[in-house]
Amino acid sequence: MPAFSLPGIDGRTYSLEDFAGKQGTLVIFMCNHCPYVKARMEEIVALHKEFGSRVAVIGINSSDPDYPGEGMENMQAFAKERGIDFPYLLDEDGAIAKQYGATCTPDPFLFDKSRKLVFHGRISDALESGDTPKEFTMKESIQKLLSGKPIENWFEPSLGCSIKFKS
Repeated sequence: MPAFSLPGIDGRTYSLEDFAGKQGTLVIFMCNHCPYVKARMEEIVALHKEFGSRVAVIGINSSDPDYPGEGMENMQAFAKERGIDFPYLLDEDGAIAKQYGATCTPDPFLFDKSRKLVFHGRISDALESGDTPKEFTMKESIQKLLSGKPIENWFEPSLGCSIKFKS
């Protein structure tokens, strides 16, 4: 799990050490403008509410802060509007997303307590913004992680907007 030190919407700077002691970590590369992120935010917030005491949930925005709808102020407004109660961090130059291999939004990575990647993929099978999920892929992966069961299919591609990296 690549290390980071990034500013959050609450004015704090966060690093991996801030999330030590959890049974897992879910890092979600997301942004404010993407319709795919907006469509999955309710599910992401629900994951944090259900598992946040045992699994750290971290949102990272790696889009260019000058892209329309992005930047710290817009992240703060988006978090308030969507009920985001987990750290939402700004990766201004996109370096962290590139270290993780993130390419789209949302692009979630689930790590175990030893910070080994155990699942990279979608939040659910509802890939288009208007779809209703029938399979809650990330929730099932987190449940398996917490119960010590293997996650057989560690990669289920996510669908979303490309990250608008700063040029």
